[in-house]
Amino acid sequence: MTTDDPLLSAGDLHITFPGRRGAPPARAVDGVDLDIKPAEIVALVGESGCGKTTLARSLLGLVAPTSGKVTFGGKPLNYSGRALKAYRKRVQLVLQDPSGSLNPRHTVYEAVAEGLRIHGYGGDEQAAVADALSRAGLRPPERFFLRYPHELSGGQRQRVVIAGALVLEPELIVADEPVASLDASVRGEILALLLRLRDELGLSALVVTHDLGLAWNIADRVAVMYLGRIVETGTVEEVLTSPQHPYTQALLSVLPEASGDPVVLTGEPPDPSRIPGGCRFHARCQVLASGEAQRAGVADRCRTEDLPVLSGGGRTQVACHWADALVADSAP
Repeated sequence: MTTDDPLLSAGDLHITFPGRRGAPPARAVDGVDLDIKPAEIVALVGESGCGKTTLARSLLGLVAPTSGKVTFGGKPLNYSGRALKAYRKRVQLVLQDPSGSLNPRHTVYEAVAEGLRIHGYGGDEQAAVADALSRAGLRPPERFFLRYPHELSGGQRQRVVIAGALVLEPELIVADEPVASLDASVRGEILALLLRLRDELGLSALVVTHDLGLAWNIADRVAVMYLGRIVETGTVEEVLTSPQHPYTQALLSVLPEASGDPVVLTGEPPDPSRIPGGCRFHARCQVLASGEAQRAGVADRCRTEDLPVLSGGGRTQVACHWADALVADSAP
């Protein structure tokens, strides 16, 4: 595998959950292609309920897809017990709330050593735990061995969680809102740590977040998700400095540093068991509501024509009839 080949890849991934009490099935992930390359940080961004956490859990092997496939290192993910255990050593999860991730009755040493014991590590356990704590920025590591979670600050607890992932020497981590529960000053420290781990260890990461500002500070590429699909993807500079999809534009408009008035989206995202026809964002789209889509001649298409699944490659892509029309109009 070369550095241009994806380390982790999702191909036409669908995850459907049965409906309750006769309701239609919920299409939580509805056709997603996504690649993560070696030593690359990809931010998966979207509102709550858009499917990003379900997608991340599937990439971790915690949720089997209804259809489509996940590959790692070019090989399809095997959901059998032994194969999945080996895979989870190479792909580790970092959860949002370090207080909920750590057993209050376990010392820091026990928390970090747990993964080694699960996977039958045969080396020097104490040295491995010390090395992981040191890489996570807890130095000298021996000072933290016998501490309990309640004796640590929020930032220190998050570093212990990261050390618990690093101790198995993974190739990729999936971080679900990794700094959402931390103070602003500590957020920067944890983000700097993740960047350092990428540079020093070649560690890849999928960072799941609703915060485009966080994506700007840490990601190489961004994938914006809405109602089960990726609607815009590309490098962080391309997507966040020149967003093409109205949904991405709306998410960016509410950042504190954004210029102009914030875009207030009307209503809640549709129920994933009742995904509308046409562009799945059209009922909330500010471009359609303002008449811009009508002037571009695509309003009817927005309401009736579905959009293709974006490929998982690194180039900038957008699933939007209006954005496509603007590109066509500007072409020589």
